[in-house]
Amino acid sequence: MEDLDPIKLKAELDQFKKEKEKIRQLMGQIGGKNAEKQDRMVNLFFIIAISLLATNDFINHILHIKAPIIPPLFSLEIAVLLVSIKIIWMMHKSTKVEHFQFWILNSIEFRLNDVAKQLRNLEKTVKQYHTEEELEQPIVPVINEMEVVDPAKTDPK
Repeated sequence: MEDLDPIKLKAELDQFKKEKEKIRQLMGQIGGKNAEKQDRMVNLFFIIAISLLATNDFINHILHIKAPIIPPLFSLEIAVLLVSIKIIWMMHKSTKVEHFQFWILNSIEFRLNDVAKQLRNLEKTVKQYHTEEELEQPIVPVINEMEVVDPAKTDPK
């Protein structure tokens, strides 16, 4: 079995930590904990604003009390404008998420291509230094189900 080199393992661990930190920074740029708080505040603002406009219209139409603040038609127009702004904002957020997903898939594809290239190089190297007969033989001896294992030859563990 191959001995594990602690220096190589440490280098791989450091590289993994660097990549992990880089991904954290990217996640923070497109939206992390702070963005979640900001999203809640924006959602709360839109809900309160549209609720106040709807309440104003209900008071005006159902109770026939004229609210001096905003005329009924104008409040309806403002509500439609707020809903439109919210939809545009949601589309913008969705675009950011889709861009991040594309970036991740692109990096996965790049790494897969790199691994495939390394595998092809390894196959070429193996074929270069080994004959066809050596390649056809299994590396680990296979025991058939029908074969009887000699207990004298096995390790008594």
